[in-house]
Parts: sequence; C-alpha cells; structure tokens
Amino acid sequence: MSFSLILSQLLNGLQFGVLLFLLAAGLTLVFGIMSFVNLAHGSLYMLGAYFAATAYNHTESFTFAVTAALAGCIVVGMLLERVAVSRLYGRDHLDHVLATFGMMMFFNEASRMVWGPQPYFLPVPEMLSGTVDLLGISYPAYRFAIIVVGLAVAVGAHLLMHKTRLGMLIRAGSVNPQMVGALGVNIKLLNAFLFGLGAALAGLAGVMAGPILSVQVGMGEPVLITTLVVIVIGGIGSVSGAFYAALIVGIVDTMGRAFLPTLLRDMMSREAANAAGPALASMLIYILMAVVLALRPQGLFPARRT
Repeated sequence: MSFSLILSQLLNGLQFGVLLFLLAAGLTLVFGIMSFVNLAHGSLYMLGAYFAATAYNHTESFTFAVTAALAGCIVVGMLLERVAVSRLYGRDHLDHVLATFGMMMFFNEASRMVWGPQPYFLPVPEMLSGTVDLLGISYPAYRFAIIVVGLAVAVGAHLLMHKTRLGMLIRAGSVNPQMVGALGVNIKLLNAFLFGLGAALAGLAGVMAGPILSVQVGMGEPVLITTLVVIVIGGIGSVSGAFYAALIVGIVDTMGRAFLPTLLRDMMSREAANAAGPALASMLIYILMAVVLALRPQGLFPARRT
C-alpha cells in the first residue's frame, strides 16, 4: 500500500464524513433538542438532490441548483413541521417513527411520480472539474470542495450554537422549554426554525452528493442509517459530537472497505478473504457503535446542558 493510495482514501473518508455531518447536524438537533425521531430526514436529502438536478437541467447553473435545493428543502421542511410534525410533539417516540416512516414512503412515491423511476444525473460544475495537488497526489477538486464546504458549515454551526443569542435560546429550550416559553420566547417558532435548518442542511448534503452519486428514488434511506450511527456515536443533541463522529465513521468506513480485504488476504486464502473482506468492512461502523454503546452509552462527545 503506497502513501498516495492511503492519503487518497483518507481524503475520501473525510469527504464522506463531512457529507454525513451535514445530515447528522440537522437530525441531531431535531432529535436531541426537540426529542423528535425524524425518519423522513433522508427524504429531504433526496429532495435536495432532485431539486438541484431539476434546476440545473433548466438553467445549467450550479449556483442556482444549490439555491433551489436549499430553498426547496426549507419550504418542504417548514411545511412538514407545520402540517404534521408539530402535532406529534410530546407523543411517544414510536408514534414519531411510524409517522415519519409513512412520510418517507410518501416522498419516495411522490418523487417517482414527479421525476420517474430513472436516475437523474447532476454534473460536476465546470470550475471544479479538475484536480488539486495535495502532498504529491492529484485529488478531484469537487471532492475537495465538499470537504471545504463541510468544514465551513461545521464552523458556522459552532458559532451559531455557542456565540449567538439564537444558539443560547436553542440550548436553553432543549433543557427547559416551559421556562424559555414563560420568558416570552416563541417555542413553536423556534422549533420550526430548527426543523427548517435541519432540512436545509439535508438539502445541501443532497446537492453536494448529486454529482458523485446518481439521484434516484430511495437514495436517502441507506445514508439515513449511517447518519443514525453517527448520532449515537457522537452523542444525541451534540453538533460538535456529530462532526467528530461523522469524520470517524467516514474514515473508518472508507478505509475499511479499501484496505480490509487486502489485509485479510495476508492472513487467509484469497477466496475466503474476498468473501469475508467486504462483509466485515461493511460491519465496521456498527461494531464501532456497539463498542461505544457498551463503554460510553451517552456517546463520545455528549451535549453539554449548560
């Protein structure tokens, strides 16, 4: 294994990790602060990709595609919160799961009706179609841009939560919403803002993933499962925990899939390694989650309720 190969896969892991963070940040806010289990979050990721692909096909502007994805997901998220989600606050988590699972199926069928069953393709913007030189290797400029955008969002989320009055209200509302409401803060509006923010981040993840994945119905479900793993490892309700855990999961998953089958070939026959390697690689993040739950059930970086 050469240094360039290891570095390339490490960067791929970082790129996957920041995409997971864009999804996990919104979901962990809704889950940890509003105590709402939102299985439809992956559908917002899918809709963001569809909105972006549709906008690009009509304008051939990637900037407009990003704008359309963010605006469309915010509108859908706010409507969803207003019409359905707000009626489920305070209900049992099982009710949340059943309701949002139904929403997920609805969005899948609605997307199939609007865009058809065939995959859509969102091209890489021309200005990011080349490569960048990093420590002696050439890495796709678009994938590097995803890393930069994800890190920028992480910094912005940290500043929002810890350096602004709105972040103070969000953190206070997660601890004692009745007291915050008694002080004159509109808790319903605050919850709607959080849900819309989470939807926007999911839509941004969808549009960033569009050029490297095919945009298709049901694309949100597999990544939603991985996102839930990130939230459990990082700590429910912790944005910083979601960031660190997303990077850990992204790197572990990518490096495991890239190198574990090769390492196993040195310890067993090629046939057995080829059979066991991919299966074990796909299990690594779940093994990691099980270890974290056993040793630190609150997560590696739990939210500080202060």
